[in-house]
Formats: sequence, structure tokens, C-alpha cells
Amino acid sequence: MSNNVIILAGGQGKRMKINSPKALCNVVGEPMLEWVMSACENAGLDEICIVKGFAGEQIDAYVEKRTSKAKVSTVLQAERLGTGHAVMMAEKFLRANADGNTLVLCGDAPFIDAATIEGALKLHMQKNCGVTVVTSVVEDATGYGRVIRTKHGISGIVEHKDCNADQLSVKEINSGCYWFKTSDLLEVLFEIKPNNSQGEYYLTDCVELMINKGKAADAFISLNPNVALGANDRHGLLKLNDIARMEIINRWLDEGIEFTCLDGVSVGRNVIIGRGTRIEAGTELRGNTVIGEDCVIGRNCILENTVIGNGVSLNNVQAYNAVVDDNAKIGPFVQLRPDSHVCKGVKIGDFVEIKNSTIGEGTSVSHLTYVGDSDVGSNVNFGCGVATANYDGEKKFRTVIEDNAFIGCNTNLVAPVCIGKGAYTAAGSTITGDVPADALAIERGQAVIKEDYAKKKLAVRTKKFEDAHKG
Repeated sequence: MSNNVIILAGGQGKRMKINSPKALCNVVGEPMLEWVMSACENAGLDEICIVKGFAGEQIDAYVEKRTSKAKVSTVLQAERLGTGHAVMMAEKFLRANADGNTLVLCGDAPFIDAATIEGALKLHMQKNCGVTVVTSVVEDATGYGRVIRTKHGISGIVEHKDCNADQLSVKEINSGCYWFKTSDLLEVLFEIKPNNSQGEYYLTDCVELMINKGKAADAFISLNPNVALGANDRHGLLKLNDIARMEIINRWLDEGIEFTCLDGVSVGRNVIIGRGTRIEAGTELRGNTVIGEDCVIGRNCILENTVIGNGVSLNNVQAYNAVVDDNAKIGPFVQLRPDSHVCKGVKIGDFVEIKNSTIGEGTSVSHLTYVGDSDVGSNVNFGCGVATANYDGEKKFRTVIEDNAFIGCNTNLVAPVCIGKGAYTAAGSTITGDVPADALAIERGQAVIKEDYAKKKLAVRTKKFEDAHKG
């Protein structure tokens, strides 16, 4: 018996005013579709079928680049004719898994969770249901379909606009998530009709058809209060982001992480933060970022897929796919580009960019410096304004700076070049060849002084100014 999932992700989201599927809109830096898919994988579902529609090639591209635990396929819903019609497009997928159970989820309802999926499946199988609806109990049920319970399960789902007075008082709502016995779903799926004002095929009609055929139907109340939440416009998407952001931050507050101010703070759900670390205003922690213990992540930092050691201090730092070892002090206004490794005890000052380079232990890169495609040893000192010229317009070359070297202010290192151990470069030099260990390299053009040149230029400028202001 196989348990699998169909995710409905064909919506355009016209009210979002975007040229991509609504399910690819981000919540705390990840598409809503990713939230749904990862919940399914965490619940152990190993086969996923995504029903795509508008700009479906974007769904395909996302799935292709994603590292998936489950086998993922897509099918096209060329016309958007309702949720039931969307599931019909996955008929081949359903028939290939007819001996099991199929979960149907909405790709734009990101807060479905593994515990809800697993709990609903357990109830579904224990009671041998044809369908089990995932529900939520809310204080304000306006706009949601009401789940009508009986002694032995449910008798159906009534849309808000069709409810009578008693049904309007019901607080248990349909989340849009369903477990079906796949063979029972196939038995009724193609019997549903578009007999409604929208002319669409509603998946909810399958519940009534199954009950009429004597199939058991029940509902699982999720403990997740947000399981039914989705977004139809930018206002709704902002609400989802606020809910997710605060849920993540509250979890870290419970773990003892200090947040000095929440203005502009966003923490991705896969981020890990060590004890004793302080997060300050304007910080964004994205992707699979890992932060060690006793760090200070200062104002306006952006860390994406970056690993930070213990005791690190960052101030106005942007780091992408980088590694920073223990006790480094970096910033303000520093960018660490991909494949940069800042080793233990390094100090990096203001307006510095590191790209695809290793900066050895105890090295100091003070300010106004670019280090690209370089292998820098330990205890190296960079003066102000140093640049590694790593690109000749066609190819990129590496610079090697060995331990204890001293790179003077405004030095240009034209790669490929190696600065030996303990070597010095004089301020203002453009180094184009290797420098031996313990040597001093001075590579400057010969000064040419033209007497009275400036005096003549000033006289010309003065006359032009006087002529322009005569009279």
C-alpha cells in the first residue's frame, strides 16, 4: 500500500499581480509550495504529484533544482475549472497508486505540518474512511466551509454562503486538505458536476458522493491553528509572513536567544542559532545558515547559507554561502561572497569585500580592500585600499599571500602572483611578479615632474572664469 500526495498549485494569483504561479510566492524566504512539499516529506510521503497551471514551466524549474527526499512529478491543468478538475488531471498518478491513500493539499496554504498529516492519516486508516477531512476550529469562520459532524463521522461540508443559521454557528472549518482512499476517490471523482455559479468542479463534492455510496467519512481536527490559512493577495501574503516570522522568533526566544529589537528581523525556518547569541535590528538569516554560541549578529546583517562559528561579532555584514570561524570580528559594511572562508580570529574592517578566498587565522583586513580568488595565510596585515586584480577580462587567476606578510596601503596585486612569508609590499605598489619571503617589493612608476604645469593650467581656468563673469 502506498501513501502519496497531490499538491494543487495551478493558481495564477491575479490579485498578487505577478507573472508566476501563486504557490511560488515566498513566506519567510521560501515559496509556499516548498513549505507544503517539505511538510509532506517530513511526514514520510515519498511520492508527490504537483498539479501546475499558469506558468507551469516555473513550477518545473523549481522542482528540477530542488533536492527532494520524495519522487516528484508534475501534471498540467490547462484550464482552471476548480479543485476537483485539478485532481482529475492527476488521474494517471492516482491509478498508479490505487491500492493506497492519497493526500490532497493546496500549494498556497503553507502551514500544513507533518504532525497534522500523520495524525489525519492515522484516523483515516483506523476508521477505514473513504475520505478524512483535515479541519481547524477557529473563532471567526467567515468565508470558510463548515464541517457538519454526526455521531459516526461527518455528513458533509457546507460552504459559507449556503449555511443556515445553525450551520453558521459551527466553528470547525474545512482546511482544504483531505486524505482519500485512492480507489474510493477514483470511483467518484469523475461523477462530480460543475453545477454551481462558478461552473467549476469542486473537490468537496466528492465527500457527499462518497457518503451517498456508503463510504465512511470523518474529520481530523488539527492542533495547528493556522493550518487552513492561505493568501489570495499581497495583504494575505504579508499576514502569512508575519505569522511565520513571529512563530520562528518566538521559538528562538524560548531557546534563550536574545533579540534586542524585532524591526526588520527575519529568521528562516531552517536556521540554527547557538546559545548566548544576540540578534540585533535589521538582521535577515536565510536558508541553511548556522550561527554558533555567544555571537553578536549586529544591525543590518544578511546571512544566507552561511556558517558562523562561536564568539563571532558581525556589524552590517552581508554573507552568502560563506564560512566564518570562531572569534572573528567583521564590519561594518562588509560583503562575504560565495566560497569565502574567514578563519579564526580574523579582523575585517569597513568597506571590505571578500570573494572566493580563504583568510588565514589572525589576519587583519582593515578597510577599503577587495580580496578576490586569493589564498591568504595567517597573521597577514592588509593596509587601506589593497586590491587583488584577479580578472584579466577573459580568465580569473589566484593570488597567494603567505603567513606574516604585510601588504602596504594601496597595493595592487596582479594575479597570478605570490607574496612570500614575511614579505612586505611598499605603499602604492602594483605588484606583477612573485615576491620572495622576507623581501620588500617596491613597484612604482618613475615620478615625472613638469615645472609650472599647474600654474599655466590655473591661468587658463582663471581667464575663462573672468571672461564668463564680465559685466
